[in-house]
Amino acid sequence: MKKLWIPFKKVWKFILLLFLIILAFSYAMFQGGFVSWFLFYSFLPFAVYCVAISFYSLKEFEVTRDLSKSDYNAGEPLKVTVKIKRLRKFPLFYLLIEDTLDDPLKYASQHQKAKALLLPGLKKEFSYEYIIDELPRGEHFFRSFTLRIGDPLGLFEKERKVPVDGKIIVYPAYSEFIYRPFENQYDQGLTASRERVQRDTTMVVGVRDYQPGDRFSWINWKATAKRNEIMTKEFEQRQSHDVFVVMDCVPDKRFEAVVSFTASLQRAILKKGAQTGLLTISKERASFPIRGGERHLQELFYHLAKIEAKCLTPLEKVLETDGLFIQHSVSFMLVTAQLTKQLVEKASFLGQRKGSITLFLIKGQKEAPAEGERSLIAIANARGVRVIMVHEGEFTAAFSEVNLR
Repeated sequence: MKKLWIPFKKVWKFILLLFLIILAFSYAMFQGGFVSWFLFYSFLPFAVYCVAISFYSLKEFEVTRDLSKSDYNAGEPLKVTVKIKRLRKFPLFYLLIEDTLDDPLKYASQHQKAKALLLPGLKKEFSYEYIIDELPRGEHFFRSFTLRIGDPLGLFEKERKVPVDGKIIVYPAYSEFIYRPFENQYDQGLTASRERVQRDTTMVVGVRDYQPGDRFSWINWKATAKRNEIMTKEFEQRQSHDVFVVMDCVPDKRFEAVVSFTASLQRAILKKGAQTGLLTISKERASFPIRGGERHLQELFYHLAKIEAKCLTPLEKVLETDGLFIQHSVSFMLVTAQLTKQLVEKASFLGQRKGSITLFLIKGQKEAPAEGERSLIAIANARGVRVIMVHEGEFTAAFSEVNLR
């Protein structure tokens, strides 16, 4: 029905335009005089332009979208340059162009920034820019542009969608802080620490040749005299903590803060030289094994960029079904915005079998814990589950000296 209405509407506008021309001509013929003929000849160019615009094709337009880069962090601005080219010169009264954005970008840009009213005239090439001040986290797609032209009388308007694909990935915002293990265990983890200061100088396991940087007090004088070469004591080296993180994906107003803290935590762990893994259950279950390195960090950030708060299973149920499959020799960390009695019970049960468990409770800026949460924190600490409250924007406090005690 809609397809039949479009040609009928076009024919009706032609009839209306012809009627206006005849009306103006009849007025000039019967009225006579300079004014009436001046009105007729003044209206005639507009009528001719209306006819011309009805036959003008928008298929000759070529639209390109220039993005400075494809990877961003949440909160960064995005500057988009749109360039338009056409094959022939034709006097355009106006060109209304709009970039088709997905819903998160529409909300961030207030929708009007991606739309522009241009007055190209006879130009064959022209452009415009728009800026989205703060990008939301996620994988965002650009689909097409909508072009619209018309005449000054508003009788004839033409519209066309020009497909121009594009994609950007917006990683979660993160904070820089130094990861410090809550417990120093020599048999925990698989990765040897890269920091010389983490050697235990009370546990000598052998001797080795002197290396630049070794302390004077480490020299083994008996071995040096026997071999006639400077020998130093070989100490047992601490192992970096392998950390497995479980992030809660239940819908919550603080979910973005949960994602941001998880990204900051895992980045800090990997930068420290340790290894980390991640488990999330949203629309699908996603588990990343415990590994290290920059490539692993990129995989984790890419996943956290796309994650959504669409989990219908509470975190305690996730621990019940997936917690037993996590290896023993790791530090177990939970990141959530909701603290419940069932979660404390399940975490304490898991801690008895797996070892160290830390629960990070994410709160909004200057948000105080509820009365029930205070008692749950006390119960959790009594059962061996370390609960650390982290406020949005104050992630560095999670590993402060106060929390390490």
